[in-house]
This record gives sequence, C-alpha cells and structure tokens, in this order.
Amino acid sequence: MSLSYALLALLLDCPSSGYELNKAFEGSIGCFWKASHQQIYRELGKLEELGWVNVQLVPQAGKPDKKIYSVNELGRSQLTAWTARPADITPIKEEILIKLFVGTLVEPHVLQSHIQQHRQDYEALLAAYETIAAKWFPAPQNLPVEDHLRYLTLRCGMRYATSWIDWCDEVLAYLATLN
Repeated sequence: MSLSYALLALLLDCPSSGYELNKAFEGSIGCFWKASHQQIYRELGKLEELGWVNVQLVPQAGKPDKKIYSVNELGRSQLTAWTARPADITPIKEEILIKLFVGTLVEPHVLQSHIQQHRQDYEALLAAYETIAAKWFPAPQNLPVEDHLRYLTLRCGMRYATSWIDWCDEVLAYLATLN
C-alpha cells in the first residue's frame, strides 16, 4: 500500500496540516500502517505535485505559513480507483520469527524472555485497541456504515493482537519443556 492512499483516506474526513495528519495517523491508521513524520511530509509534497490535493496557506504570526491539505476531485477519484482494486497480502516481517527460527543459537531462557516481552507488548496493544473500541464504538450494532467499517478495521487489529498472544503462549509452553 502506498502511504499516499492512507493520507488521502485521512484527508477525506477533514482537511489538515501535516502536523495534524501526523497526529491523526498515530491515532487511527497508525494502528496498522507505520510512517514517520518525514515520510508523511514527503508524501504530502508528492500528492501536491500529482494534483491530488489542494493546499491552502494559512498565515501564522512568527512562523512559516501553515499548509492545510484537502482531497480534491482528482485525489478522490484516485483513492476510489485504488479502493476498487484487490488488495495483496502483505508479507510478514517480524524480527521475533527470525530469532525463533535460529533459536538453537541461544539458551531457551533467552527465547522465553523475548517471547514474554512480545506477549506483554501485544497485551498492551490489545488493551489500547479495547480502549479505543470502548470510547469510539460503544454500541457497534448501531453504527452508521462508515463508522462500522472503521470499527471492523479496529476489530482486525484486536484479533491480530489476540492471535499473537495465543501464539506466544504456544511458544512459551513449548520452551518450558526444554528447561
């Protein structure tokens, strides 16, 4: 997936500055797509060059003008076309899996420590997702379509975290037999 489409998706709801987009990214799409502040600004420049966004300059006292980006018709049509295309499965890139793959190079307790930390991290992520669900989607059965689709995106993240927790438990149970 291109970061461009993720940014266009955020801009559909609300025209924003790069700073505001970075914050919105962290609180929503950032749950399943990572981008640095620099990547976001670089991509906004590309979107502007492509003519997919409009930019409004807002003067600020003692600072450079703030750029507010909004999706224009060309950007909306590009996002629509992209949304209509099938999505590829994203390759897994998990460092912990490589470490487990060559786990015989270290003592089992080293792997146990790594896996326990990984499990704790996913428990924290799951708790964060549950907090978001409780705050923004307290009655999912009553949501309008747009919000329900966003809720389902969050549910995927929750299931992903739960799956990792279950996998960590499986690995830890096996590693306990090696001691």
